[in-house]
Amino acid sequence: MSKNDDSMDKIREKKKRFLAREERIIEKALQLLIRDGIDKVTVSAIAKEAGVGKGTVYKHFLTKTEILVRIVLDYERSITNNLRIGIEKTEAGDPGAAARSYFHARLTNPALDRLVQQLESRLEGDREVADQMEELHGLRRSNIDALNSMIVKLIDKGVLEDVPPEYHYLSCWALAQGAVEAYFNVSYGADVEDKEGFLRFVANIGITMGNKGQLLDNIPSQCLINVTESLETSES
Repeated sequence: MSKNDDSMDKIREKKKRFLAREERIIEKALQLLIRDGIDKVTVSAIAKEAGVGKGTVYKHFLTKTEILVRIVLDYERSITNNLRIGIEKTEAGDPGAAARSYFHARLTNPALDRLVQQLESRLEGDREVADQMEELHGLRRSNIDALNSMIVKLIDKGVLEDVPPEYHYLSCWALAQGAVEAYFNVSYGADVEDKEGFLRFVANIGITMGNKGQLLDNIPSQCLINVTESLETSES
């Protein structure tokens, strides 16, 4: 082995250790954020949990905010990867695969999903991480384009209800959001003994939600008529 090859091996090994340490910092930061909350977690606490010095953390991230936005981006990339796999399976003949992948990505770890939602709200409009937040929105725009194309094909095949494509993917988003909120809700969520079972139930609903034949346009107006008639009867 030449000196040049030996030098390159050392550089690659150093980079490998650097990246592994960075992942450990992120992993420990996540654990602290979920356990203690965003405001109580400091860079010093993250460093201690990761088993490194505070200065070492700053070799990877200049500020705590950079750690937070990295967590948000990593999570969105994970959802994107899962969703893309699901879309590929859907286009290969499994119509529920995309929704299944999406709910799996978001509901497998509801505490992480909830944290990322809180972090995104905190970081939106922060000039320090404006480029990273634009990357986040870019990932979502790309996902939406892929979903629109897939949904239109399923509508044309008669699999999904013929409504604007955004109705379908926004319904999945709303169901996932609501499921996470219900999971942690101190009133409603406290009554759920098998919370994982609840999330599986929600995901199963989401997979078939929007299938052809489920939309009954007369239900909302009929409900209003019934309510009005009931009120008139009670008043008389």
